[in-house]
Amino acid sequence: MRGLPLTRLLPYAACVLLLAACGRGEQPANVEPPRPGPIEEVVVTAPPPDAVKPGPGSLPPLFRDIEKRTFQFFWDTTDERNGMTPDRFPSRPFASIAAIGFALTAYPIGIENGWISRRQAVDRTLLTLEFLLESPQGPEATGTIGHRGFFYHFLDMRSGHRYEPWVELSSVDTGLMMLGVLFAQSYYDGDDPREQRIREVADELYRRIEWPWMQVRPPLVSMGWYPERGFIEHDWTGYDEAMLVYILALGSPTHPVEPEAWTAWTRTYDDSWGIFQGQEYLSFAPHFGHQYSHAWIDFRGIRDAYMRGRGIDYFENSRRATYAQRSYAIENPMGWKGYGPEIWGLTASDGPQRTDQEYEGQLREFRHYSARGAGIAVAFDDGTIAPTAAIASLPFAPELVVPATEALVERHGEYLYSSYGFLDAFNPSFEYDIPLKTGRIVPGRGWVASDYIGIDQGPILIGIANHRSGFVWEVMKRNPYIRIGLERAGFTGGWLAELQARDAAADEAAAGAEAEAEAEAETEAEAEAGADGADGAGGAEGEAGKESETRAGDGAAAAANAAGRRGEAGGRTTAAPAIGLPSRRAA
Repeated sequence: MRGLPLTRLLPYAACVLLLAACGRGEQPANVEPPRPGPIEEVVVTAPPPDAVKPGPGSLPPLFRDIEKRTFQFFWDTTDERNGMTPDRFPSRPFASIAAIGFALTAYPIGIENGWISRRQAVDRTLLTLEFLLESPQGPEATGTIGHRGFFYHFLDMRSGHRYEPWVELSSVDTGLMMLGVLFAQSYYDGDDPREQRIREVADELYRRIEWPWMQVRPPLVSMGWYPERGFIEHDWTGYDEAMLVYILALGSPTHPVEPEAWTAWTRTYDDSWGIFQGQEYLSFAPHFGHQYSHAWIDFRGIRDAYMRGRGIDYFENSRRATYAQRSYAIENPMGWKGYGPEIWGLTASDGPQRTDQEYEGQLREFRHYSARGAGIAVAFDDGTIAPTAAIASLPFAPELVVPATEALVERHGEYLYSSYGFLDAFNPSFEYDIPLKTGRIVPGRGWVASDYIGIDQGPILIGIANHRSGFVWEVMKRNPYIRIGLERAGFTGGWLAELQARDAAADEAAAGAEAEAEAEAETEAEAEAGADGADGAGGAEGEAGKESETRAGDGAAAAANAAGRRGEAGGRTTAAPAIGLPSRRAA
């Protein structure tokens, strides 16, 4: 640890103490690895009202420290004046709209863990949303934050405007930000005027996105647009993180795409399905493609037509991809230093430099920031490992991720684990004495990044929260737009079936209440008519008829009230009915 700054030494020393205090933590029980082929689909019915939910997942104390430090990245580095979250820190060149989405999700995690107050989070969230809403949009190349409801990928930290001419209007990064926006909409469900305002602004931000405008080659969605040269030539095809783009576009109440967009997108999957490292799954080499959509949406047990045909769900797919990543590191076909059963994980991350260097007698390509991965196709591996690839996979395979995380701290924490958790990446094989794009060379240990990156920090924090209690997943299940998007994409089963069963029960109860109210009104009308007839005057009969009509109307109103109450009981809306959020919409 010679020459190690005190600010880096203290976090590492604290974690060493944590690991020493509990051995290597409570190790997960032996779990059978995935096997090729289909898995049984669980048929779900509505649980009884008093059903007990499963408790939080047990984790070693180290993970609490990781959570807290990673949360502090978002809380400390986000600009308090406008809510802009930097793409990376400490270099902090510009804001990232995707990082803003992760930050908006991080704040409630901080509330639930007691790290900040609800009032602090409400203030920061509302500030951010109102800044996003009020900043100018338009086709101009400068001076705007976005166009047609979409946002530019990178923004100036102060003005919030498009950072530079090379920055695109991004469909997927807008999607990542909007998942954070919708999470905030569903989480802040209080009666306080500021929480109500959060729900209203979130709704307006989502409703104004013109998703069909991005379908320049319909029904697929383009990756983005530039004011100077128009739409990017490539659409979202093949399995990757764009699952979240299509679900959000399908769920829009104002500018939705049609379900054929999902069908056309999944039709491009087949080149990605196969067997890699003993796992049969839908492959995407950089591991973030198996993580981003899953950060907010619980895909356990729900299947679209494609996955019903394959006999698994997307959660199981990500689990298999995680096992394949680890198996690749064990095989280590390129002979990189440090790879093994506990040190693994390739994804998009920082790297040392774009250069070709000789390694073990062969000329090898190294890169700076790049997508790295192992899979059936489009794989790249230059020896750079990113902690987020393993740690953010905690919900999929805790039996692999817990020992991997502990090993990262034990073997590399001295220079990799610091104030805000894990620095972005490291490469034990890169020890060349050349100028570096970022990072530094640690003698005898290779290259290590100098920045934390927001879109790598976010999945770590959310992944731990979801493993513990399903926190982010459960909040997002309350958002009607997410449910509509999934249903229009053809997802069935699992928790969607549970919500649909609850809806059916609520419909049945409401219908019964309505029938009972009508019968009661009819009985009362008949009784009144009979009593008036016994009094006997012809003129009185007319008055009785009028009164019976009035009572029947009262009965119908009572039935309508009952129907309104069951809408809440059925879980069809968020806690913000005043802003006109929809109940469940048919495809």
